[in-house]
Amino acid sequence: MPITLASVIIDAADLETESAFWCRLLDGSITRTPTHHFIQAPGLPVVVIQSAPGHLAPNWPDGTSQQLHLDFGVEDLATADRTAIDAGATRLRPTDEVTPETGAGSRVYASPAGHPFCLRAA
Repeated sequence: MPITLASVIIDAADLETESAFWCRLLDGSITRTPTHHFIQAPGLPVVVIQSAPGHLAPNWPDGTSQQLHLDFGVEDLATADRTAIDAGATRLRPTDEVTPETGAGSRVYASPAGHPFCLRAA
């Protein structure tokens, strides 16, 4: 029996801000309920932002465990970086792991709710 990834669930105290961020970053659309926002984006499983009023952001890399993070492959890392920052991401490291000569590597960010993710040259 094959197992497929149907969705990724992300907790957030501010449902609207977190879902708007992921929707913009992934160029998707949102379907809203009072406690969950469902983001559908091309080529991805559904990303669900779940209301979690007591959610506290992980303090990674300098503190508590990140618990989980997502890696996204992108064709143009510079453009994806601008999209992420414009959408509300915070870069978690002042420098990144990108090879200047080739543009290969990854950059590490946090969503508005503090969930770590990477943009990686595909």
